Amino acid sequence: MKHPASIDEEIELKNNVYIESDTDLKGIITYANDYFAEISGYAPEELIGQPHSIVRHPDMPKILFKILWERLQSGHNFIAAVKNLAKDGRYYWVFTDFEPIKDDAGKTVGYKAARKKISKHVTQTLDPLYKKLTALEQKGGMEASEAYLNEALSSHGIESVDTLLEEIHKLY
Repeated sequence: MKHPASIDEEIELKNNVYIESDTDLKGIITYANDYFAEISGYAPEELIGQPHSIVRHPDMPKILFKILWERLQSGHNFIAAVKNLAKDGRYYWVFTDFEPIKDDAGKTVGYKAARKKISKHVTQTLDPLYKKLTALEQKGGMEASEAYLNEALSSHGIESVDTLLEEIHKLY
């Protein structure tokens, strides 16, 4: 499915209402709640069976999704601020908590994501960083954005993305 051109118009999310989805091990959507369909502009049947990247905004750096998959595949959750793209080209920012779905034997069988409204302060802080990481990826690949991200964290006394995510998870 082809992405629409993004337009610079933000969709305002409701407070305390969660956008929820489940995927299989490859990121194919197996469940989407009604609020996800409403905000994304896709009918539930348009979402089910599609890769979750159907809502990936071009401003989102690929390095974040690399880290997401590494963490999920190692059995850890992933928490991030994500800018998503709606079907009509508008965007919406969410605070997202991704976690593995396990069967009765403890084997990971998919992933669950719960998203909620995020503060403007956070999005205004992260938007320039995400655009910088995306620009670095276009010039030097994910290695360039990963090096920049690690350097930025280190300059703030944070030893790794994992350390940052563990601290955020304690607050969440």
